[in-house]
Parts: sequence; structure tokens; C-alpha cells
Amino acid sequence: MMTRTMTVLLAVALLLSGAAARAQTPATAPLLDANIATEAQLTAVPLLGAPLAKTIVSRRPFKSITELDALLTPTLSRTQITEVYGRVFVPVNLNTGSDAEILLIPGLGNRMLREFKEYRPYTAIEQFRREIGKYVSKDEVARLERYVVIK
Repeated sequence: MMTRTMTVLLAVALLLSGAAARAQTPATAPLLDANIATEAQLTAVPLLGAPLAKTIVSRRPFKSITELDALLTPTLSRTQITEVYGRVFVPVNLNTGSDAEILLIPGLGNRMLREFKEYRPYTAIEQFRREIGKYVSKDEVARLERYVVIK
């Protein structure tokens, strides 16, 4: 029979393991930059595999996400590419990114494209957080922030 102390410890362990699993959700896990990730890191991304990872490394640097997208399109479906972009991406410059580049951010549509562009030029990531935070939750702002840079 389990003692009360053992029951409490088991409950705490289960809670902590759930928190650890949630801490690394795809929306908050680090996003690999396709221009600097190692071949081994890219190989570990579901759907890429060794041959595609090797091709990505050999074609670098990518000037934009659209170049990586063109490389992946003959091999992967749009759904698969979107899944890959949840793990690896070429960051979009908020001040100069084209519509096509911005729209490759997973889950981003025309409405948010307008909002991204409306606040140009961005001077700091805090400005992005504040302005985009008017339209989406803090969690979504954090997710989107993984895909952008300010230059």
C-alpha cells in the first residue's frame, strides 16, 4: 500500500513532468535558423532527414525564407513545409520583409500581415511586442517573435 507521503511525492512528480513537457511545446521551443543550424540539427527535424539537411547546408546562405521555401517545395508538401517551419526558419526582417516572406510564418494570414507592416519601421522588439500584442495573446506574440528580427 502506498503511504500518504509516497502519494504526495508521486503527485508532485506527475505535475512536474507535465510542466516539463509543456515547457518544450513547438510554439515555445527554440527555432533553428536555417543559415546557422548544423547538419545534425537539421537532420533531427522531422520530415527533413539527412539528404535534405545536407542540401540545405550546401545551399546556404539563404537571403530570405522564400529561398529556403523554393528549395523545400519540390520535395515536401505545403503542409509538411509548414510543419518544418515550426522547427527551422530563416528569420524575417520586420522592416524590410516582403509580403511573401511574412506570409510564410506559420499561422500568419493577411490580417496580421497588414498589422506587421503598419508599424514599420520597428526600432526594437519591445515595439513589436506592444503593437502586435494589441491583436493577439502574449503567447502568440512570443510564438511570432521567434520568426522575426529587426535590422
